[in-house]
Amino acid sequence: MSISHAPPHPSGAAGAAELPASPALQRLVPASSRRTRLPRWLRRTTGPAALLILWQVLSATGALAPDVLASPGRIAHVAGDLMADGSLPSAMGISLQRVAGGLVLGTVVGTGLALVSGLFRIGEDVIDAPVQMLRTVPFVGLIPLFIIWFGIGETPKIAIITLGVTFPLYLNVYAGIRGVDSQLIEAGESLGLSRRGLVRHVVLPGALPGALTGLRYSLGIAWLALVFAEQVNADSGIGFLMVQARDFLRTDVIVVCLIVYAFLGLLADFVVRSLERLLLRWRPTFTGR
Repeated sequence: MSISHAPPHPSGAAGAAELPASPALQRLVPASSRRTRLPRWLRRTTGPAALLILWQVLSATGALAPDVLASPGRIAHVAGDLMADGSLPSAMGISLQRVAGGLVLGTVVGTGLALVSGLFRIGEDVIDAPVQMLRTVPFVGLIPLFIIWFGIGETPKIAIITLGVTFPLYLNVYAGIRGVDSQLIEAGESLGLSRRGLVRHVVLPGALPGALTGLRYSLGIAWLALVFAEQVNADSGIGFLMVQARDFLRTDVIVVCLIVYAFLGLLADFVVRSLERLLLRWRPTFTGR
């Protein structure tokens, strides 16, 4: 019995390489790798741009009355006037000083309490329960008491911002300290680290991500507290401009002030996120797809 072999393909392996990919193989390739992706900055600005266009169209057609909400064009014109006469830059500077003062004090108080409560059990027994009780009290409701205690100057405004910043930082720093893996502590002890060395080289780096998250959250609370603080017996700042605009039914000025609040809050968050990327380069994380 003889066995016959089919003659080899004249082009050999080169011919096989020239064969087009089968439809089955093409289906295995993710669609995201075949389509053209838009730049990220374009995707991030699509939503706000669409909202502005819709807003302008509604204002131009009369569906949105000017006394209800001014048009984007009118708001841009008013913002230019406020910048030109210096009232808006002056108000922004005063508001930034208040937020900075409250943020520094709140960071010192919140982080200090969290370190004592997180590192020492006796500190937790003494500090944690009162802080948790005070945290449930709306800090905005304390404005009347602060006015009675501190008067109507800058002190009650900075105090309310400080209180709003303290609790988010305390919770996140405390959770970061207590969330450090116990195996890392045991590994440090096996290497001969002292208690101070464990805190410096293991506990604090492990708690840093939580602390930065708390700082970002506290910045948002600080701007929220500023809105309330500046609308009570204020004679300067962005909130004061909003109060004056409310009295004269100027929705355009009110929206300008709200945009300034949002812009300053976004800028502060960008600074903290940049700091987060700088300090946490050793900690690779999922960044989305």
